[in-house]
Parts: sequence; structure tokens; C-alpha cells
Amino acid sequence: MKPFPRALLLLALVLAAINLRPGITSLAPLIERIALELSLSRGLISLTTALPVLCMGLLAPFAPRFALRLGLERTIALCMALIVLALALRMVGHASVILIGSAVLLGMAIAVAGPLLSGFIKRHFAGRMGSVVGWYSLSMAIGGAGGAVLTAPATQWLFDDWSYGLAIWAVPALLALLLWLSLPNHPETDGASSGSGLPWGKPRAWLISAFFAIQAGLFYALATWAVARYQEAGLSVMHSNSLFSVSMLMGLPSSFLLPWLAQRFQNRYVLLMGCGLLSTLSLAMITFAPTLWPEVWAVTIGFGLGGSFALSLVLPLYEAGSPMAVSRWTAMMLCTGYSLACVTPVLTGLARDAAGSYLLPFSVLTGLALLMTLLAWLLRRGPLKHGA
Repeated sequence: MKPFPRALLLLALVLAAINLRPGITSLAPLIERIALELSLSRGLISLTTALPVLCMGLLAPFAPRFALRLGLERTIALCMALIVLALALRMVGHASVILIGSAVLLGMAIAVAGPLLSGFIKRHFAGRMGSVVGWYSLSMAIGGAGGAVLTAPATQWLFDDWSYGLAIWAVPALLALLLWLSLPNHPETDGASSGSGLPWGKPRAWLISAFFAIQAGLFYALATWAVARYQEAGLSVMHSNSLFSVSMLMGLPSSFLLPWLAQRFQNRYVLLMGCGLLSTLSLAMITFAPTLWPEVWAVTIGFGLGGSFALSLVLPLYEAGSPMAVSRWTAMMLCTGYSLACVTPVLTGLARDAAGSYLLPFSVLTGLALLMTLLAWLLRRGPLKHGA
């Protein structure tokens, strides 16, 4: 078989990664408006964020099995098709059932695609995983930031109908689907020799999963409620949305830069601790002094959480040897991580309704960021592999 151009393989990875986040982050700028129009409580509307994350956790362990049956590339293409369908459904999303149902479909697709994209990197880019993971995480950050920044103006442009603003993200997903359908499909044959189970018995796998769970929970809680927190503090809707957009955009440089630095200097755990401390400080300021230099903390929280996510994607690549083994480590990380992270936006919304303000739930989020820093320190002190 003639080798497929490496540039097109990288482009396929980038396009797939871009489409893993807009379906979730595009809701944040519109969430209060949608809740009002559909008469939904904050706890119920937060399901549009929580359910995809729950699916991403519960279904991740099945990703290697689908790849063994269908082939890695075809399975990812199927995931892109499901994302197209989920986002297109939002065009008729003026009903809570359709909106929440599309969130479930979206989560199913992301759950399977995530572990397999890590295996795709291990297979085709084993010699330069750090830089390629940088492109991978940068692309996810671009998709997440695009969903947060562009959905509101797109909604205004599309007759001020929020369902059209949400559905527009089916277009880049369709482009990704077309490219993935053109890739050669590689049957997976190493399942029997390397074992088909996830690394449940490995303590480091649990530490990595716990770290991922906290950073994901913080990200999705902020993606759902950061704008509302700023508005509660007295900032205007435009100012609040701009701060959230800045946070999402600041995930771009950290998503690309930190995985490269981690491979270049073999210091990924030191960088993880730095991101944790930066996130803790930023969340503390957003919690207790949200109007004091809010632009500064919007920049730092975006950089810290973006870097934490990008570095967590690197970790399974250095713990396993084959593409399918990497997929299994990643599947466990995503399974446990997202299954726990999905409750964070829901509990944040419920705590806001119960306490009457965001001070209590955001104080808890600050404590979680500090715990994330401790987990990074424990990972650094443990047995390191591949020169970590």
C-alpha cells in the first residue's frame, strides 16, 4: 500500500480535534438565554454540558473494541459522522429533549474518538509525539475557543436564532468527516497479544486519571458558569462574555507550547505543577475578587487549564508501547476522568441555586485546583518512565 502523505494525516488529526469541543463550549455564551426561553432550571440546563462529559467517560473503554472490529480510522470517521448529526439536530433545538438528546450523541462520539486519536498519534508520529500532541491539543483549544467566541456573533448573523448558532458547528465537522473517509483503514491485530483490558490495576494510571478528572471538571464548570459568575459580580454581559472568550483563547498558546516543552526538556510533571498553582491562584481571584483585574485572571486561568489538559494528553503516550495500548491507557483516563468531571457543572449549578450566589461553589472549585497540584506532585515523585 502506498504510504499516505504525512501532512494529510496531520491535517486529519487537526480537523478531528477541532470538532471535539465546539458542541460543548458553544452553549456557554447562550446558556442563560436558552434556560430562560425554555424555562429550564440551572441544574437542568447544565445537563447540556454534563451529559456529553458523562458519555465521554462511560463509553471511552469501548473505543479500543470498536477499533479492533472496524479499524481505527473508520471508527474515528464514524465518530465524525455522529458529531455532524448531533450538531445538525440543534437546528431544530427549540425543545429541551432535542437539545439534551443532541448532547448525548455528541458525548458518545467524543468518547470513542478521544482514545483512538491518541493511538493514531502513537502509530503515525511516534518519533515526534510531543510536537504532534501540541498540534492535537492546540486544535482542541481552537475548537473550544471558537465555540465560545464565535457562537454569539454567529447567532446574531443567523436571524438571532440560537438554534442556528449552535448548529453552524456541524459544518467543520462535515469537513473532517470527508477527510477521514479518504484515509486508508488499518485493521487492529494486537488485541490478543497485548491484552484487551484497561490498566485498572496500575496506581499510576489512577493518579493520571484523577488529575485528568479534576482539570476536566474545572474546565467544564467554568465553560458552563464562568460568564454567569462574572455577571453576578456586576460585570456587563458583553464584558463577561469577553472575559470568557479571553480564557478560552489563552488555552491556545499553552496547548501547543507546553507539550513541546515537556518533550524538549523532559519536565512534564514540573509543568503540571506550575499549571495547577496558576489555576489555583486564578480561581481564587475569580471567586473572592472577581472585579479586581479580571482580565489578568481570565488570561491566567485559560493558560493554566489549557496547559493542564494538553499535558495530561501526553502522559499515556509515555506509559504504553503500542497504539492500542496507548488507546487503553487513554480510555481509562477519559473513562474515570470524564465520569467524575461530568458532575462538576451540575453540582456548581445546584450549589448556586441552593446558596444564592456563586461564592460557595467557586470556593470548592478553587480547592479542587489545589488538589490537582498535589496530584501532579505525586506523579513527579512516583516511578518515571522514558526519562520523565
